Amino acid sequence: QVQVVESGGGLVQPGGSLRLSCAASGLSLDDYDISWFRQAPGKEREGVSCISRDYGNTTYTESVKGRFTISKDRAENTVYLQMRTLKVEDTGVYYCGVRFVHPRPGDATCLMAWQLYRYWGQGTQVTVSS
Repeated sequence: QVQVVESGGGLVQPGGSLRLSCAASGLSLDDYDISWFRQAPGKEREGVSCISRDYGNTTYTESVKGRFTISKDRAENTVYLQMRTLKVEDTGVYYCGVRFVHPRPGDATCLMAWQLYRYWGQGTQVTVSS
């Protein structure tokens, strides 16, 4: 049985940092694209960052480039999202999505379209406020 669990959210002041974790069981993340999404109240779910199964290629939405870093720990079967210089507009529930894909060429990147992702965690709340 596949289980995906996010953790690491919390309340932080603007300019602060958090590290989110996405731990999976019942599958190997080596075979999946992993994406972080977030959803603010009254807004649609948006892709934040993803890491591809093949060579760990990473993608970021424009608003978080240079501030967020996605990474994968194979031994822990966990994906992390390091968030720095947080802004009020980063507030929302952060979800980890897991999508199986077949092997691709080395330059392939992952897609941050939430409809493509099959497995989800319950989400973790991130609140950036002074």
